Amino acid sequence: MHEHPHHHSVYTYQDDKFVVADTRAWEAWPPRPRGKLVARFTGTVVLMPFWIVFAVAVFCATLAIGLLTEVIAAVSSSYEKGFDRFMDRALGRVTTLPGWCVGWSEMRHEGDAAHYRARVDGHLARWTARASAERRPGKPLPPVECEIPRRVYRGVGGHYVVRAAATQGWELRPSDPDTSIRLWWSAASAPGGPPAGAAHPA
Repeated sequence: MHEHPHHHSVYTYQDDKFVVADTRAWEAWPPRPRGKLVARFTGTVVLMPFWIVFAVAVFCATLAIGLLTEVIAAVSSSYEKGFDRFMDRALGRVTTLPGWCVGWSEMRHEGDAAHYRARVDGHLARWTARASAERRPGKPLPPVECEIPRRVYRGVGGHYVVRAAATQGWELRPSDPDTSIRLWWSAASAPGGPPAGAAHPA
């Protein structure tokens, strides 16, 4: 059961287009009891060494498959695209801690809305800097999507993420606010993609 059951998805599709109805219901979660935070923090500390070993193992396995992919990709470009999507999902899962985990910052600032606003703003600023970076020949293209995990906005709610992201040029994509908020860099939708080195005005 979710800790905040009224966090429901409020988006629809009309004429094959994504439409946001209202995100004001995506409110902050209530502060958790101190004892519960300490127990989860202790569990997180115990889990971390095993999680790191697991993440390294998955990364090494992905790298090995990637080398094989280089050979297969010379024959099939669709295989390469499919593997890239698989790798992004696999690495994303192992580099993101389970939702029940509690870090030192969370335990110290539980219920501090100002701290969480600054935390969200910092995440968005970093993603915006990456998305608006200048395109360089031979280098990977800037990211056009990002995902903000719940632990980042827990104290202010997903609605704050959506509003703050919009001022920096991000659009909401289908998201489950109980897990994460997915965003799309709107400049990438322009003909020819975002201009080189151009940052979206804040």
